[in-house]
Amino acid sequence: MIIVFSRRFRKEIEKAKHTYLIPKIKELIAIVKNNPFQNPPPYEKLRGCQNTYSRRINEQHRLVYVVDIENGKIEFTRCWEHYE
Repeated sequence: MIIVFSRRFRKEIEKAKHTYLIPKIKELIAIVKNNPFQNPPPYEKLRGCQNTYSRRINEQHRLVYVVDIENGKIEFTRCWEHYE
């Protein structure tokens, strides 16, 4: 699969670099790269967004990604401030 990081994701990962969450984010990215539908850790499909899923980083933050099976692409779109 082709892995793509959106511009927003790259900006948000810069914010997260100075926190304790980076190892958890890297772990989740590795899991999604290997199998975007692996359970556990649990994932959820986002309502209103086609082929978009999220995984919990912590209580406030989520790793959000879009899976395009037809083109073999996973795009990571968010990793910070999901609820803001």
